Amino acid sequence: CRQALRSVAGPEVDFARAEREYQLYVGVLRGKLGLQVLELPADESLPDCVFVEDAAVVCEETALLTRPGAPSRRKEVEAMKKVLESLNLNIVEMVDENATLDGGDVLFTGREFFVGLSRRTNQRGAEILADTFKDYAVSTVPVHDALHLKSFCSMAGPNLIAIGSSEAAQKALKTMQQMSDHRYDKLTVPDDAAANCIYLNIPSKGHVLLHRAPEEYPESAKVFEKLKDHMLIPIANTELEKVDGALTCCCVLINKTSEL
Repeated sequence: CRQALRSVAGPEVDFARAEREYQLYVGVLRGKLGLQVLELPADESLPDCVFVEDAAVVCEETALLTRPGAPSRRKEVEAMKKVLESLNLNIVEMVDENATLDGGDVLFTGREFFVGLSRRTNQRGAEILADTFKDYAVSTVPVHDALHLKSFCSMAGPNLIAIGSSEAAQKALKTMQQMSDHRYDKLTVPDDAAANCIYLNIPSKGHVLLHRAPEEYPESAKVFEKLKDHMLIPIANTELEKVDGALTCCCVLINKTSEL
């Protein structure tokens, strides 16, 4: 916990509580939703390795292994590569040393990609992503006052972007709207951190949304509670948030039905 990267100094992570919150998170995915969950081995030499989202972008049968913007995180990709190879995905590796890309900067809407240009992701990284997923439009979005694009937005439904209320978040949304040929619905929440949620469309469950717990962000939780067509599951993330972690950070969702 002490070695994990963090954009601002703050209270120390309560490791025991972080572990409990993580187990509840995995328990929801595996137990409540019936997803098959592959857990990567922990690596004590890589304090940020719990944030697996940054190491790969997976769309359909293709997985792009990223080149994280923080040099201390580059080795995280090795464990991700092994597990994705075991799923027989088409693996693309980002070998260009001028490129950086964190998965936390990649928003896939189901129609197109938006890639945040941030402290961790650069133009060359976005270009390699566009070359990898040629079937989809890829637009870049400048990210200010936040670590990643998904620090203040995510998909909350098939056509619905959850977005924070800060000036930086609203500016990024405006850019996305200008870049896209498609018109998305938006769900504006008061807290940027709460705009990072996990949307799943599960055949037996329908629309499922994991969002931040009411005890953390009460006003934002009220906004999510208006989504009457979704199965809503509040998830606490108080400890990992201290080291810039959001709900989407801790998993890579892969749409694959074969037995793992």
